[in-house]
Amino acid sequence: MKKILLLSDTHGHIDQHIIKHVEWADEVWHAGDIGNVTVTDAIATLKPLRAVFGNIDGRELRSQFPENLFFNCEGVRVWITHIGGYPGRYPARIKSILENQRVDLFICGHSHILKVMSDKKYNLLHMNPGAAGKHGFHKVCTMLRFEVHQGKISALEVVEYTRH
Repeated sequence: MKKILLLSDTHGHIDQHIIKHVEWADEVWHAGDIGNVTVTDAIATLKPLRAVFGNIDGRELRSQFPENLFFNCEGVRVWITHIGGYPGRYPARIKSILENQRVDLFICGHSHILKVMSDKKYNLLHMNPGAAGKHGFHKVCTMLRFEVHQGKISALEVVEYTRH
């Protein structure tokens, strides 16, 4: 069993509130718009980190992290990318990959809107953790915590806090 902290759109922001949830997790997954290496360095010194770059991320982050990350976690096939849309409204690039790649959990960021949805067409769970950073239109920062064990996702929790 692995405890996962999923976040996105930190835009260079990392603070003790985020760190306390990093400490809870076995792994941290970041769905892009990291902002700067201070964020990923702070997380990676505490826990294993899987991340993708987002549209605001510069050369340094793009050289460290891919656009698409495919991996298996406890029997769940995961795909993380930054800009992915959501069920029924995927961009053509995403549809093409979903039609050719078996995925159980599809994760993206970008919208700053937290969504967890079942996609019956592609038989997957779609997650967008919203935005954990202070930059953007959102008033509440969000992250997701969950467990992955024997091919199943459970104990899903939304973490919310007011941005200051």
